[in-house]
Amino acid sequence: MSDNATESLLLCLLLEEEDDDDFLLLYARKKRNAPDLLFKSRTKEGSYSILIKNHLIGAEEKFRKYCRINKNQFDFVLSLIVEEIQPKNRHAITAEEKLYLTLRFLATGETFESLSTSFRISVSYISRLVKRVLNVMREKLVPILMKTPTRDDFKCIEQIFWQKWNIPNCIGGIDGKHVRVRAPKNSGSLFFNYKDYFSIVLLAIVDANCKFVAVDVGAYGKESDNGIFQKSTMGKQIATNRFNIPPPKLLQGSDVMSPHFLIGDEAFALSHFMMKPYCRTQARLEREKLIYNYRLCRGRRVTENAFGLLSQVFRVFYTPIAIAPNVVDDLILTCCCLHNLLRDGYLERHSLPFHIYNATDRPEENMIDIVGSGGFANRDGFQIRENLKNFFCSADGAVSWQDSAVDDDGTQRRPRRKRPRRRATAFMLNSSHTQ
Repeated sequence: MSDNATESLLLCLLLEEEDDDDFLLLYARKKRNAPDLLFKSRTKEGSYSILIKNHLIGAEEKFRKYCRINKNQFDFVLSLIVEEIQPKNRHAITAEEKLYLTLRFLATGETFESLSTSFRISVSYISRLVKRVLNVMREKLVPILMKTPTRDDFKCIEQIFWQKWNIPNCIGGIDGKHVRVRAPKNSGSLFFNYKDYFSIVLLAIVDANCKFVAVDVGAYGKESDNGIFQKSTMGKQIATNRFNIPPPKLLQGSDVMSPHFLIGDEAFALSHFMMKPYCRTQARLEREKLIYNYRLCRGRRVTENAFGLLSQVFRVFYTPIAIAPNVVDDLILTCCCLHNLLRDGYLERHSLPFHIYNATDRPEENMIDIVGSGGFANRDGFQIRENLKNFFCSADGAVSWQDSAVDDDGTQRRPRRKRPRRRATAFMLNSSHTQ
């Protein structure tokens, strides 16, 4: 190559490198968007500075309604997570303010846009903030408020179940719910359930005091309801005797040996560790089976009560949850732990038996039951259920009100409710509508 050609090539390379430098310089000098004036006023006009500091702290009832937990419980939770979420910059958002915002989100289900306006924090930062706080809360609260149950724990649960609900050898009620979520990105039909919306499955064991003993969350909404329990980690541990369930014992006051078991509904398969009601057609033909169904369903109310209280306190379950699926898992586990914290406080204040919660008030469209036939039952399950039915109808296991709780025609007696009188016009409109 000649000297002139070499010089020309070097000149072209230098010019090209100079153009790249100019481009990088222009890119570096590009001004960022100025911060919104709304967010600059956070320390003076935000909810934390104005509402919480000036009006809620010191007002116990208002504080509890705002955060769903009292100040002592708030301080307890904050002490567990403060080291993980406390910023190093003294002008940054404090750990206390982050916890207030997260609890407000759980309590109301407000959109991040709404929280951004009230707390004077950008939507993008709230999204990262809530994700981080929920993750830390799950890590810190689960080992304390929902730790893995031991055999002694199950024995204690079994005793309280017998005292409160008159069911022997029962270590908890089990149920599952579809928690409604916004359609996750690029998820296809993974989370699309039989109710034609997107959901994540919450499977939980509940004790006699309506506290969550164990929770399995994260199953796709598209999973068949019959297989959710069998495929779950919890179900596999129970089926393979790795769940610390105590050994069999005699039913109270009798000489019949029976294993410890959970009580569920039609969505679960009958087995030696799972009791479920007889189908209605069978129960109507035999009064003893009807009494068994009544006694079992009475004890299974704890699961409906627990889910009802959970959704009533944390209104985030009232609307489709619009965050990533992995964050929804942390959210559900955190809410279950906070629910247990509230139940502990309730039981400390009230030594009276827990009053039955009206579970019909919960939002049916956003937290619905898993349904199904439950799958195949085994021979041991049939025999254990037969023994339990005979026990409920014997002198050792019967309760005084069970006969009056059911009718002779095989239907459960329900108390009549007085309905308010309707006006004639309203009645006519209702009649024409039904026609």
